[in-house]
Amino acid sequence: MAGLRLGPLLRYADSTSATVWVEASRPCAAEVRCADGSGSSTRTFQVAGHHYALIPVTGLAPGTATPYEVFLDGARVWPEPDAPDAPAAPSPFPPSVIRTPAGDDDVRVAFGSCRWAAPAADAHDPVGPDALDSLATRIAADPEGERPDVLLLLGDQVYADETSDATQRWLAARRDLDEPPGTGVADYEEYTHLYYESWLDPEIRWLLSTVPSCMIFDDHDVIDDWNTSASWLTDMRATHWWRERLLSGLMSYWVYQHLGNLSPAELAADPLYAAVCATPDGTDALRDFACRADADSASARWSYRRDFGRVRLVMVDSRAARVLEEGDRSMLDPGEAEWLRAQVLDEPGSYDHLLVGTSLPWLLPHLVHDVEGWSSALCRGERGARWARFGEWLRRKADLEHWAAFPSSFAELTDLFAQIGTGPQAPATVLVLSGDVHHAYVAETRWRDGSPDARVLQLTCSPVHNSVPLSMRVGFRFGWSAAARALGRRFRRHGRSARPPVSWRKTGGPWFGNQLMTLTLRGRSARLRLEQVRTAQGGTRPHLETVMESRLSGS
Repeated sequence: MAGLRLGPLLRYADSTSATVWVEASRPCAAEVRCADGSGSSTRTFQVAGHHYALIPVTGLAPGTATPYEVFLDGARVWPEPDAPDAPAAPSPFPPSVIRTPAGDDDVRVAFGSCRWAAPAADAHDPVGPDALDSLATRIAADPEGERPDVLLLLGDQVYADETSDATQRWLAARRDLDEPPGTGVADYEEYTHLYYESWLDPEIRWLLSTVPSCMIFDDHDVIDDWNTSASWLTDMRATHWWRERLLSGLMSYWVYQHLGNLSPAELAADPLYAAVCATPDGTDALRDFACRADADSASARWSYRRDFGRVRLVMVDSRAARVLEEGDRSMLDPGEAEWLRAQVLDEPGSYDHLLVGTSLPWLLPHLVHDVEGWSSALCRGERGARWARFGEWLRRKADLEHWAAFPSSFAELTDLFAQIGTGPQAPATVLVLSGDVHHAYVAETRWRDGSPDARVLQLTCSPVHNSVPLSMRVGFRFGWSAAARALGRRFRRHGRSARPPVSWRKTGGPWFGNQLMTLTLRGRSARLRLEQVRTAQGGTRPHLETVMESRLSGS
């Protein structure tokens, strides 16, 4: 009998359709049956000995919440059946449901990044309680209460280079951890273990089964500082283990995260998905795709767009689409940059809020921004070869590889926001949603030659479940100060760098802790809430507590 190894994950959902992702223990027919009679089934596809299905669900009614069950070869596997000969026990979670939006509903978007896998319930958690666990607990306690319409996971859904003690014990049973890549993962099978560890957490498993999710990778999904520079990539390609790590990372990301980002129509038109599903074993087809993506970033597109009524989300790949040659460095290759412009400028006036998801913040603390620009100038030779070597060392040592480290891309993105944010068809807000930096803040822009009509903000929220050293907390706080801005100007002058084309100021934060941000969007109104995990005295169950609420636009 086929068993459910992982999932279900409710991924895409619109007013009449949805997709549900599962991993099964063997080849089988995977089926979703909804309480209203809707549903669908499909055969699993195979990659590297694992069996998956992305089940399209159609015929849903708008504005409804429909419980669903999952069957494999006709046997119900979700909700999980009671063990044979065991007394029936009530589930701590309500039924998983597919909620479809109605035209005039609020749109609630929760987002965050950087989730290190939570340990077992009886183990000490070195980074504190998990914000997603706490969100799941709250929704389960009040299923009819407020919940996100979509959960945006903005990178580092798994940590391929920083594994848990339990995972390291599992790895040690497979290979010698004294040989590279050591305690990091080496191949596709080891990546699957990371996803099991992360998504079999009971609270997370139920949450992802009932709240639609959109995902994008960041560096730790492959390795810290992935694609920092051309010389970094040359060094990595010289190792014997890097190619397998990268190809396995891209293949597993495609299976576990990327497929669910696509709509049923996009899936139907995807030639790679068709090729993988059409063969008894899709491993070779997927590996060939990953090889091409490694050789030429323009051959793959990980970015995507989703429209939620009059809210547009454009999720941008700011890792794999980079151009790294020093004379032509860019966060996005030309095709990716043009795609982004096309999505943002498509049907102006058709949306009230533009959300741009990028794992890396566009706007950083001022000193960090200026040091990244300075390092970039040194690396391209503004102060000679000796300074260029120092600039590369600093870039790697201090993780200086955000948008600010790609000055031309920073300027192009800034110009795009000014263009779409100006005029009678401008949205009410342009909101850049990011993570990565293990703290949260809000920054607002101001253009020197007149700001756009839209309110343009950087909203950064990280981590969901991780930590940040005290030294970094102090550094990030200092980075926003007046003294830091003065110091940053000195770095700019030394690097002969231009002043940024936009100025910004911090209007909230920095906040440190395991946390989530939630946007509530209705018409041209936008409200923002930041919640952090708290544990009350007496050891009560961790819960989310609001630490900031703000109106971004409208009434």
